[in-house]
Amino acid sequence: MICWRRVRAIARKECYHVRRDVRSLLMALALPLLLLLLFGWALTLDVDRIATVVCDSDGTPQSRDLIERLRGSRYFRIVAIVSDSGQIERLIDRGACLMALVIPRGYGRNILASDNSEIQIVLDGSDSNTARIALGYATALLQNYDAAIRKVAFDRQGAPEQAALIEARLRVWYNPELRARNYLVPGLIGLIMMIIGALLTSLTIAREYETGTMEQLLSTPVRPAELVLGKMAPYYLIGLVDLAVCVLVGTLIFQVPLRGNPLVLFGSSAVFMFGALSLGMFVSAATRSQTIAFQLGILISFLPSFLLSGFIYAISNMPSVIQVVSHAVPARYFITLLQGVFLKGLGVRLLWFQGTMLIIFSAVMFLLAVSKVRTKLV
Repeated sequence: MICWRRVRAIARKECYHVRRDVRSLLMALALPLLLLLLFGWALTLDVDRIATVVCDSDGTPQSRDLIERLRGSRYFRIVAIVSDSGQIERLIDRGACLMALVIPRGYGRNILASDNSEIQIVLDGSDSNTARIALGYATALLQNYDAAIRKVAFDRQGAPEQAALIEARLRVWYNPELRARNYLVPGLIGLIMMIIGALLTSLTIAREYETGTMEQLLSTPVRPAELVLGKMAPYYLIGLVDLAVCVLVGTLIFQVPLRGNPLVLFGSSAVFMFGALSLGMFVSAATRSQTIAFQLGILISFLPSFLLSGFIYAISNMPSVIQVVSHAVPARYFITLLQGVFLKGLGVRLLWFQGTMLIIFSAVMFLLAVSKVRTKLV
């Protein structure tokens, strides 16, 4: 049985240390906010205002109209209009543009005569993902412009307008504006909570060994589970404060909608925070060195959560072996749960699996931390 009086005594002792170490306390409170603001503004998957160079060899009203449409699109930013296609390579080599549009001679005449009209698109393929997206934007713009010109030509000739065989009406659910920030901010909250939770407690037990105060704990009747719970208690409260700050920043500053039940959000986050803190306690007890514990805490919290959680890279596109490994990353389930609560308004009925995996993660990490502390105390 756990004696809660001893747990409170250990927690009080740890609170005294936290109060004395003001710099660490300020870092624990300010770092999540700083990371969320930095990543939220700097990290984006939106591709717009693509630096574009235009080479207009036609000089007709049709080519100028096309250039104006390109300039009026929010996806493109014309940085130069050149007359020689040879200048395009030099501009791309200097990094002045990502895409170039080459309008050949006779383009206007051909498009008015409903003949095949060709336009060359040159892309810098060193950033393949952005180049692929830019090509899709440019293709859609050219197709829309071609359809508009042909409609005008048919009207002038008195020909009946040809109805499209397929009319696509798109409806985007959960994120109708396709704002990458709505997708990234919930994932950032999960990533930050994992990092902060592991780092907050990764130095606690190791600090006791380095300062020699572990001998005093050995002489007391405190049990390993009581020691772990007591040392985790103040950092657990700090982690919940960090979570509340991140949620407020995400909803008020980044305007990410919170469509789900806040109780589901904070309840699942509390379970995840307990597991992350237990992970830090396990690392601290296993290493006995604050330096090694800090480095190992960053390694096992940040890298798997960033790369294997589906936060940036889709898990379905990873090799099958990596997909299997990703099931052992708790941030995968937590980020999925956060995105479901924020964007889709899902509840416990649909997120029970992710919640169950978080409970298992927290229980396993707590038992590991207790067992490692038990090994050190014997």
